[in-house]
Amino acid sequence: MTLDIKPTRSELIKLKKRIKLAKSGYNLLKKKRDGLILDFFEILKKAKTLRQELVQDYLFALNKINITRAIESDLKIKSVAMAIKERPAVELKTKNIMGVIVPKIEFGELKKHFLARGYGIYGSSAIDEAAYSYEELVEKIILAAEVETSMRKLLKEIEKTKRRVNALEFSIIPQMEDVQSFITLRLEEMERENIFRLKRIKKAAA
Repeated sequence: MTLDIKPTRSELIKLKKRIKLAKSGYNLLKKKRDGLILDFFEILKKAKTLRQELVQDYLFALNKINITRAIESDLKIKSVAMAIKERPAVELKTKNIMGVIVPKIEFGELKKHFLARGYGIYGSSAIDEAAYSYEELVEKIILAAEVETSMRKLLKEIEKTKRRVNALEFSIIPQMEDVQSFITLRLEEMERENIFRLKRIKKAAA
């Protein structure tokens, strides 16, 4: 900020208002940062649980499909898979967390009765078990995608908010307060000069 050689009291008043506004913004941003961090750790806890479950579900589904391949031919498994025409309806929506827009994925029932899968009675219990385990896996993948994306968005917003908080705390507000001190001292100096000048004028007029 460039200062005039002779600052005015109105400039000082305006600067004090700006400092007050900056401090108010700083406090709000700190609360937002702290709230985002709390939400982030809650989602992180959920993400860790989901990751563990996802790995377990994947290994379980892989084991089921390997057993099915040992019992049935790959050709039959492929033909059964081709017979499934109905795909799950997945809808991408959004939700707001402390001003951050994160995804919310809504989907219908993924786990189906074997008759609803489309291949009728031509399947086998092994195929049904494999299909069911992969339906559960897909459900977990969708949930994990929602949580992981939310985490990335929240982390990005936390970093952005932290930079703004630090800028206000360590740069902008201290600089404005330094300017305020300078203007205050300069105004006091100017006032003393005016008093001294008036005394000289009075003395000369006497």
